[in-house]
Amino acid sequence: MANGNHSSVSEFILLGLTDNPKLQAILFGVFLAVYLVTVVGNLGLIVLIQVSPQLHTPMYFFLCHLAFVDFYGTSSVTPNTLVNFFREIKSMPFYACATQVCCFITFSVWELFLLSVMAYDRYVAICNPLLYVVLMPRKLCIQMVTSTYIYGFTVGVVQVAATFHMSFCDSNLVNQFYCDDVPLIALACSETQVKELMLLIIAGFNVFCSLIIVLISYVFILVAILRSQSAGGKQKAFSTCASHLFSITIYYGTLIFMYLQPKSSHSLDKDKFASVFYAVVIPMLNPLIYSLRNREVENALKRVMGKNV
Repeated sequence: MANGNHSSVSEFILLGLTDNPKLQAILFGVFLAVYLVTVVGNLGLIVLIQVSPQLHTPMYFFLCHLAFVDFYGTSSVTPNTLVNFFREIKSMPFYACATQVCCFITFSVWELFLLSVMAYDRYVAICNPLLYVVLMPRKLCIQMVTSTYIYGFTVGVVQVAATFHMSFCDSNLVNQFYCDDVPLIALACSETQVKELMLLIIAGFNVFCSLIIVLISYVFILVAILRSQSAGGKQKAFSTCASHLFSITIYYGTLIFMYLQPKSSHSLDKDKFASVFYAVVIPMLNPLIYSLRNREVENALKRVMGKNV
């Protein structure tokens, strides 16, 4: 981390999404509504999976952790953003900014690899249904999730250490509504090539590796579905996989747009609006995507609601 001799900046000023007071009031209402739906949706899904024995399978084990990660990720950004809508100067102390960067990078890596683990789980379930219990024991599922958490946290710490080791001695105006790596790099008054190369390599590696797992898994899944003789089985598999693929597509698309663009075409103003979708909207959509057309989740919810009536 940077110390007092290394950087003269003690706090950062977030420029936010807009300076228009009327628009800020509207955005506050929208962000608050989205955050409340996100919290209720993700925490509700976690509770439902925990109290429903029929959902104690690897698929819902991973979905439970995805819901936790989405809740964690949006909670690292949205509450502070809501407060900032009422603040004239949206300041954030140096180490608070570093903490938020670390939390958000960690969330991003967790989400990437949980989505790839879930794709692999669907591959095993659809392509090797008779061996599913053998190939996906609970111990392996726990190891996969634990490895994802450890790796994501390590990446977050390494990246934030590299970012805040740079000097910030000129401007402290962050062109974003939360502390993010890319706009912070743009503020540095020291050499940034090493950090930019680190960001490109690590982000590229994470996106490439996780995306390869997803694509290979779904190629095999598609082949298995097309070979299936059961029309009902095809429909159920397509329905499950379509929701997964929709979530994966919007997440990877937004991530690539934000972090893997050529520097010459990069725009921090465009990034802000992509970040709203990436950090605020997607965590709300995931529990809806994975449960709206899921009969097992619907039946579990009916059982729980029926017991409480």
